[in-house]
Amino acid sequence: MSQPLIPAQRRARIREYLEDRKFVRIPDLSAMLDVSEATIRRDLERLEKRGDLERTHGGAIRNQRVSLEEDYAQRTQQFPDEKRWIGALAASMIEDGDVVFINSGTTSTELIRHISPNPNITVITNNLVAALEVGASDLNLIVLGGAFQSISNSVGGRFAMENLERIYADKAFISVDGISFKYGCTFPTSEEAEVARRMIERTRGPITVVADQAKWGMVSNFEVLRVDQIDRLIIDEGLDENTRVALDERGAEVFYAKELEL
Repeated sequence: MSQPLIPAQRRARIREYLEDRKFVRIPDLSAMLDVSEATIRRDLERLEKRGDLERTHGGAIRNQRVSLEEDYAQRTQQFPDEKRWIGALAASMIEDGDVVFINSGTTSTELIRHISPNPNITVITNNLVAALEVGASDLNLIVLGGAFQSISNSVGGRFAMENLERIYADKAFISVDGISFKYGCTFPTSEEAEVARRMIERTRGPITVVADQAKWGMVSNFEVLRVDQIDRLIIDEGLDENTRVALDERGAEVFYAKELEL
């Protein structure tokens, strides 16, 4: 008969198990480690205090730190289909006469691509890719001025913030680098976070966060929004069932984008 693992060994095994999956269930860990579910709950509580995971309904979600922003071109290669589905679904929520904020990011670019040409829709964005994407469309596009940030193909800084102070929007669509229950919606740079935060503050109507499944459980340096402050979350169907249950418990209005939305 094998010797039972000491607590430090159990927690190391739990961390290793989470490396291959985003979510773990308490009954599965209990069976794998041959200990009671109460013991697993205590282990998860300790690991949560270390910042390794977040406890949820019936289990835990892996946390992964993101301290540096990835290059825009690299991000376009990650979950491209899911980003298109999310962009199409988000665009369908923009109505005639709306003035909307859309920040930078590859998912935001997909959103802008899917907005129907309409001179009565005004989009204010710091996403420089948007200007090229819209082209000769009838969409009324306002690109914020500011300091160019090559890694994200966006603008930010003092000029962008001053321009945002002169505008109110009906809706905001915010693409994030990380989202988790404990740490909220986060960005790796203060410049991106400041623009997103100011867009949120200057929006009269709903705040919609758009994020593919890879963003869930990612934690970066600068928070702009808690999960319970999100009016709508649009994410693809790759989100696991236990996280969906936890989101429902928090009252979030969640929309799951899929190919049929195109």
